[in-house]
Amino acid sequence: MTRSRVLFGSAIFLASFLLFLVEPIAAKQLLPVLGGSAAVWITCLVFFQMALLCAYLYAHWLTRHPQWNLHFLLLLAAAALAIAWATGSLDTAHGSERPLSTIFVALGIWIGLPFLMLGATSPLLQVWWSRLETGGIPYRLFALSNLASLLALGIYPTAIEPYFTLHTQRIVWCCGFVLFALLSAALTAKTRSAASGLPQAAREDEAGLPPASLRHKLLWLLLPMGAAMQLSAVTSYLTANIAAIPLLWILPLATYLITLILAFQFPRFLPRGFLTRLLIVMLASLGYMLSKTEVSLPLRVSILFFLVEVLVSCLFCHSEAYALRPRRSSESTLFYLLFAAGGALGSFLIGIASPLLFSFNYDLALTFLVTALLALAVTWTSGWSQRLLWSVAGALLVLLVFMIDTVSQRDTRLAVRNFYGNLRVRQTIGYPGPGDTLRTLTNGTIQHGTQIFGTDQLRRTPTTYYAEDSGGGLAMRFCCEGRSRNIGVIGLGAGTLAAYGRPGDRIRFYEINPAVAPIAQNLFTYIRDSGAQVTIVDGDARSSLLREAPQQFDVLVVDAFSGDAIPLHLLTAQAVALYKKHLAPGGILAFHISNQHVDLEPPIALLAKDAGMKALRIASFSNEARGEFSSTWMLVSDNAAFLTRPEIAGHAYLPVLKPGLRLWTDDYSSLLPVLRW
Repeated sequence: MTRSRVLFGSAIFLASFLLFLVEPIAAKQLLPVLGGSAAVWITCLVFFQMALLCAYLYAHWLTRHPQWNLHFLLLLAAAALAIAWATGSLDTAHGSERPLSTIFVALGIWIGLPFLMLGATSPLLQVWWSRLETGGIPYRLFALSNLASLLALGIYPTAIEPYFTLHTQRIVWCCGFVLFALLSAALTAKTRSAASGLPQAAREDEAGLPPASLRHKLLWLLLPMGAAMQLSAVTSYLTANIAAIPLLWILPLATYLITLILAFQFPRFLPRGFLTRLLIVMLASLGYMLSKTEVSLPLRVSILFFLVEVLVSCLFCHSEAYALRPRRSSESTLFYLLFAAGGALGSFLIGIASPLLFSFNYDLALTFLVTALLALAVTWTSGWSQRLLWSVAGALLVLLVFMIDTVSQRDTRLAVRNFYGNLRVRQTIGYPGPGDTLRTLTNGTIQHGTQIFGTDQLRRTPTTYYAEDSGGGLAMRFCCEGRSRNIGVIGLGAGTLAAYGRPGDRIRFYEINPAVAPIAQNLFTYIRDSGAQVTIVDGDARSSLLREAPQQFDVLVVDAFSGDAIPLHLLTAQAVALYKKHLAPGGILAFHISNQHVDLEPPIALLAKDAGMKALRIASFSNEARGEFSSTWMLVSDNAAFLTRPEIAGHAYLPVLKPGLRLWTDDYSSLLPVLRW
């Protein structure tokens, strides 16, 4: 192995490793700014794909118009910006008001230029290598770069996030980037001093090779677009309905990278005929699952199903793109450029365009349809059997989209989709009893509140997770007997907790999603019927509380969920300190921790212990006739008189601590130890 090969391989490996290591670090840093929304990662993914497109465009331009001094200058500026990001303070105030622009501006300032230089490295050095050494296109270096990316994604949730703070992660990454900049500068100097252009023999060899056709160039764009749509749609589904955590960002992305490695390094890993049959089976299986709109799968099963589907679909798209790769080295950067453009287009369609165009979430169904149409296009020349197979598959997936739309429209009073979630208000007549009407607010697949419109008593009765014997209900009922109450609630939903309001009470809701308040005020009557004075504060609760004077809350309820995901910035030591500042003496923190996939009891117990408060867990059972769900709450307070009341103590249990669990802070948090697999 020559010294040049080691240097080129090392630079590509390091650049790709740093490129994919910085993605979860920067995205996790943005989560608290945007209320822990599951859409943060998908929007970040759009930025990363677009930045990668710019990087490939820069590499394509630089190989045709060598500007060595400019490249040196950009490397120096990128290193300076990396140091500034790692060591400086970060200001993203009022980010929740403009989430999309906040993400793009923040990432552009923090890591934009370093990301550009890292992303340009693989295609650029492959061309430089072909000119210096072989005259051929070293496509295996692309597989090497993806192997480094996969390694970074594997290390982050297992060896970095659980043990290091975000500040330490940024510092270590910055040191790696400075090393990359030095290595890249050395290779730039080496390439500049060597003979420029292709060797004569290589030019003569390429003269006999036909240029890529327009059809091939179009498929260089569309096939990666289909793979990126698969990645974005599946990631969005998992993070919205499970948890907005790096692990669930990284698993689909790592699967996506594995398909790139297999396609470019082991193109005959699976025969084309077997892969197409496997693809049709996966699309049919997942399509059938999507048709069961009310079904919720266990965590392990759901993740496994979707990861296998991503693996098969992306491997098909990437293998077909690789089979159509150019034979001329002069077209290699164009191939990578269109490949990156397809990735950016696919992530944009799912992450940005779909929420703007559709009130309901059709992302997965539309993605499956696009994959089937791409399979039809690339197998068209394989005979009538393939044409018939994929034509029928495409038609069935069109029917699936219409079926999902029909089911979604049924009994729907309103549907709204934005950055913070997919909201839907359904109305069921004749339930729970004859003459009654049940109205339900859902975010994704999770119910965020119901109201029974029957008798006045039923209409004013709190339902779902907020029944009178729930932890939240007990806190509201027994916190302040004999006097008016001052209540704070983080998370509005249908406004169910307003049902506890009596004349003289004050209830202050904090809600980050601007679409929720009009729904709670107009389609539900808890707020209108409440005897309390109700106010609603728009924006992220932590940011709002930070700006406000102490509110002297008797009870502060923390109940903010997007789908079933957890906004971790509301569950840190700094957040609890802020809550204590806004509590009246003897006030109560009520954390709603009902969750299918995450056990929040141990971390909240640890937060309570750190804050010098006592925590109790209260679980209540469902009552279908009254619309009540089983629920789990944590009540945290230093008010011994309240916690020892028979009405509280009779329902309460001491929380179970988890050995080795680390206190969550603004600079450190990890859901991995508390996931319910």
